[in-house]
Amino acid sequence: MARFLVTGGAGYVGSHVVLALRERGDEVVVLDDLRQGHRAAVPVGVELVVANLADRRRVDEVFAGWRFDGVLHFAALSLVGESMREPMRYLAENLSNTANLAEAAVRAGCRRFVLSSTAALFGNPERMPIDETAGITPGSAYGESKFMAETALDWADRVHGLRSAALRYFNAAGADPQGRLGEDHQPETHLIPLAIDAALGLRDPLTVFGTDYPTPDGTCIRDYVHVTDLADAHLRVMDALETGPSVRYNVGNGLGHSVKQVIEAVERISGRPVPHSIGPRRAGDPAVLVASNEKLRRDTGWSPRYAGLDEIVRTAWAWRSAHPRGYDDRAAPALQDAPPPARAA
Repeated sequence: MARFLVTGGAGYVGSHVVLALRERGDEVVVLDDLRQGHRAAVPVGVELVVANLADRRRVDEVFAGWRFDGVLHFAALSLVGESMREPMRYLAENLSNTANLAEAAVRAGCRRFVLSSTAALFGNPERMPIDETAGITPGSAYGESKFMAETALDWADRVHGLRSAALRYFNAAGADPQGRLGEDHQPETHLIPLAIDAALGLRDPLTVFGTDYPTPDGTCIRDYVHVTDLADAHLRVMDALETGPSVRYNVGNGLGHSVKQVIEAVERISGRPVPHSIGPRRAGDPAVLVASNEKLRRDTGWSPRYAGLDEIVRTAWAWRSAHPRGYDDRAAPALQDAPPPARAA
């Protein structure tokens, strides 16, 4: 049995990774400041340490309290629009927190590190699907901050031997197929949960930004990858780092779906209309963003199990319709933020 530290493990993707680790028998410690995460998203039996990665002393205490076989890092500021209003905050916090975590891992002798990165590194790429050779041209401070974090990890490997994998994923979507976890952001910015909430009457009608793109139906096309498949990818690359070198992967279904197709899928699965209006294009929105996942498939044997848009939407609808107020609908477990044990086990 291995033991892993998952930062941001009370958040959307992080909690699904924690669940996947627990299901295969690994021990997990979650470090999360709960600004965006939810106590109720942390599975029973998983230790939750409420702390911020800027607190270097606290991070060191966590590594002193447990001996970890690897770190999976999801804790970051992640709103593209907000990053363009507060670029210095995003650049400073996402880089420094990653560096703090990597330094603590090196000091503790932990030699594997998986970074939750982003397709926002690629800006407006010239060819589709986007593979790992595409030029890095971030179109936002958020994307730039993730590239800076990747660069810091490259140096941690070169100087200290900290092997890392960065997963540059596109649009994480869906929910745990058994209904145990789901997507609950404040504010919500992702299309599928926005469309579902509009169908449920939980928010104002959806706005479709532009219908005159050079796509079959005139709306933007994006690559949606099921969050459970994404969790599987994280576990596979973590395992590969035990003997393999540092690596960077693009993660997606390799298939694109338009905004209109997403709305139609939500209506088809829910049996309800999705109220929406047509708005102008948003500045900087590319017409098509689709990932190549060939390198990940070739190196790790990964393939998406929930590749169909209807499969993705069905799991998202099942969770959200059962929990219209998100995790507030669920009784949060009584967790005590106890200090780490005094000795590494």
